[in-house]
Formats: sequence, structure tokens, C-alpha cells
Amino acid sequence: MKLLVYSAKDFEIPFLNDANNKIHKVSYTKDALNSETAIQAVGHMAVSIFSGDDASSLVLEKLSDLGVRYISLRSAGYNNVHLKTAQKFGLKVAHVPEYSPYSIAEHAVALLQALNRKIILADRQVHSYNFLQNNLMGFDLNGKTVGIVGTGKIGSVMAKIMNGFGCKILANDLKPDYRLVQLYDLTYTSLDEICKQSDIISLHIPLTQENYYLIDKQKLALMKPEVLLINTARGALVETKELINALEKNAIGGYCTDVYEKEIGSFFKDNSTQGIKDRLLIKLLSFPNVLLTPHQGFITKEALTNIAEVTFENLNSWEEGKPSKNELGLETINS
Repeated sequence: MKLLVYSAKDFEIPFLNDANNKIHKVSYTKDALNSETAIQAVGHMAVSIFSGDDASSLVLEKLSDLGVRYISLRSAGYNNVHLKTAQKFGLKVAHVPEYSPYSIAEHAVALLQALNRKIILADRQVHSYNFLQNNLMGFDLNGKTVGIVGTGKIGSVMAKIMNGFGCKILANDLKPDYRLVQLYDLTYTSLDEICKQSDIISLHIPLTQENYYLIDKQKLALMKPEVLLINTARGALVETKELINALEKNAIGGYCTDVYEKEIGSFFKDNSTQGIKDRLLIKLLSFPNVLLTPHQGFITKEALTNIAEVTFENLNSWEEGKPSKNELGLETINS
């Protein structure tokens, strides 16, 4: 099968080559999939895309017209794919439902501690030979209340880590995992109670129509003025405009994130020469109590290995005329 990999990153290509094991004829492009770059898929039966690619109705129709029949996502999230259109044109779509939950949960903790203990500021100061300890105050995690929104694979690892720090853990999930109650003395409660009681809140849920802007003006208003909010899930879970208003009013203690609601146009490329045009993102980055990384939580050797292997497992199943166990069909759309 001929495969075109969109948004190919130099660091992931060796993992993809190893996982392919010379079975499929693979081409790579650094370009993201969109209505203009879809033409590159001419002659390819399959494409592989990342979470920042545009797989909207128009793009999927173009891919179908070009002869593409399979789309293998290199991500767990699939909110960028219009699944009903894919179904309409007979495009089979599969994702990587899980790779390394540790990579994301550990990155969330790294962000938390970097912001809490002022690691970025301290590093900047000592590199300027300034060894003063002013403005470097943080707080102990031990004894703090941590709210975990979403207790799936990643959220459960986050609960394990925060339990190890000696935190009291509150959680919210549509499908509670009561094993975690016994393992980590976790308490399930409402999202409002998490917002009211938590010193730290960490988001670990997929983006759906129902939870778009889950953290909005009302939820932010419930939070403690010193709360640290962590988002390593999807940017649009947090309403950026209202988050900025809260930061301006010192209504929350800080925000650390690996994602942003409008990544297309700014993320996944070097803008250091020309700058960026997204005014909300520019404003967000102006706050000293905001720490943002460029959607790098998945970039560990283990996660990239798993992503590559599952990507080609999906393709191998299709090549053999079998459905992939990771396919996203009508039941996904309607769930």
C-alpha cells in the first residue's frame, strides 16, 4: 500500500520506518493536510495525519476524489476529522487510542512543578549570573488537593503520581473507575466541587462537542485565586478569552499547558522570524504565570514507538482486508 504521511516530523520518521519494516511504500511530507495540500495524496491509497491536520468535510471529499481510502491518525484525539463525511465517502479512519499514558501525565507534572517552583525564571536568572532567590517562592505539593478531570489511562497515571506526592485527590469522569478509589484514596465528585476545592486542576479528557469550553467563565469563577490549572489534553477544553480575563484579574494562580485551542497556524512550525498573528496567543504568552509548551507531551521514545507501531497495525489490517480494531465508525460518531 502506498502511504503519504502528512505533518511528518524529523524526530518521528525513524520510528515510523522501523514500524513499517519495509512493508508499505511510504512517502513523507512536512506539510500539514489541508484543502491545498490534499493534492499531494495523488496516487496514494492511504494517508497518515496528526492532530493538527485539517480533515474537514471539504478535505476528506478531495482525498476521496484522489483515490485515498484509508486514514491512519498518529494521535488518540480525532476531533479534527469529520467522521460523518468519512463514512459518507467510504473512508476508513483509525486512530491510536493509547500509546504511553506516562508520557502525557509525566509532562503534566513537569509543567506543574516548573511553574510552581519557578524553574524557568530561576534558570534564566542564573544564566545571567543572578543567583538571588527573590520571586522564586513555590509551595509543597504534599497535602494539597488535586482535581483530576478524566480518569482514563492518562488521568489514572496522573492520580498515581499525585498520590505519591501525598496529595488529596478529587476526580470527575462520566465513567468512574472505582479501582482508583481503593488504589489512591481518590474521591469522585462534580466538576463544580473540583473547581471550588482544588489547589491544582489537571485536564485529561478528549475534546467533544459536549465539553467544548468546559472551563469557561463560570467554572473559572468557582476556582481558588491561587489554583494552578494544567491542560495536556486539548486546547479548546479551556475558553482562552475567559482564561485571559481571569489571569488579568489574578483570579487564578497560573496556567500551564501543552495545548492551545487554535494551534493551526502557529503550532508545529518555527515562527521566530515572522512572529505570530494570533492576538489571544500573544496575550496568553505575556503572563509570567503562564507556561506553554508546543504540544510535546507525546514526544518520548516509548510513546513514539507505540504510535508508529499502532499506525502500521491499522494499515496492515486494511491491507489484509480486515477491519482495524482501532477504527472510528458510526458508533464513535454517535457515542
